[in-house]
Amino acid sequence: MNSHKNARLTFEGRKLLIERIAAMGLMPAAEAAGISQRTARKWLQRFELHGLDGLYDRSSRPARTRTGLDEALRQRIEQLRRARMPMRRIATTVGRSVATVSRLLARLGLSSLKVLEPLKPLVRYEREAPGELLHMDTKKLGRIERIGHRINGDRTTRSRGAGWEFAHVAIDDHSRAGFVQMYEDERKASAVAFLQAAVAHYAALGVTIKRLITDNGSAYRSRLFAKTCQALGIKHTFTRPYRPQTNGKAERFIQTCLREWAYGRTWNTSDERTAWLPAFLSYYNARRPHSALGYRPPASRLGGNNLLQLN
Repeated sequence: MNSHKNARLTFEGRKLLIERIAAMGLMPAAEAAGISQRTARKWLQRFELHGLDGLYDRSSRPARTRTGLDEALRQRIEQLRRARMPMRRIATTVGRSVATVSRLLARLGLSSLKVLEPLKPLVRYEREAPGELLHMDTKKLGRIERIGHRINGDRTTRSRGAGWEFAHVAIDDHSRAGFVQMYEDERKASAVAFLQAAVAHYAALGVTIKRLITDNGSAYRSRLFAKTCQALGIKHTFTRPYRPQTNGKAERFIQTCLREWAYGRTWNTSDERTAWLPAFLSYYNARRPHSALGYRPPASRLGGNNLLQLN
């Protein structure tokens, strides 16, 4: 028995109550125990019916509930749900409350109709050689003027109006070799400048970029960007609208950059964060193990000795 600290009666107290009732009567025994006559009579009746076992606490769970579901009804509800019937309609059909049906479907893992949809197979691809496909994307980062309240807990140090800066990222589909530069914006001039810098960077590694994939941002859709790709001899393709998985390698590379560089430590200023970018890229490309490459660094898939260029 787990009685609360202010309980009037415990098991031993109920035994004493029965003894007092036998000695002095119901009303005096109830007054001596500090309980009502109704409560004293309840424990006396339980003692007369069950003996000392009747003085223990009973479970508060009801013996029967109106909303109980037998096995046949549970199976019927599951079948109706798997037939994609809405929850409220199921409740009306089987004659139970929505709450009862909802609890059963939650236990079965069928609360959402999405679980009934067949899983689409993952389509993974990888080009056979470096340079066959380059992924590009951008990520907006807040400028850092000083250490903010999220680090020191002092809200008076919040930097209002600091603005934004943009990380333009590129990653080779085959080798996973990454390249990042910071720009003031993500407009077409910055996108073109980054593309030219990325092509020159990979050329220094002995990699010729043949094809490029980006999202449908206005900078990548601009005529200037298209002419730059044409001048560089690069075929430019776009991802499907609202389908970032098509450019998944760039999206994943951005998450790694955020976790291990941009948000990986406390920066005093944005300039300090940008100054550490080359060191991070050197580590990522030359030493960091990549799960998609058998836990080898991207440099292992580049032809020739590229460690000097990547370090």
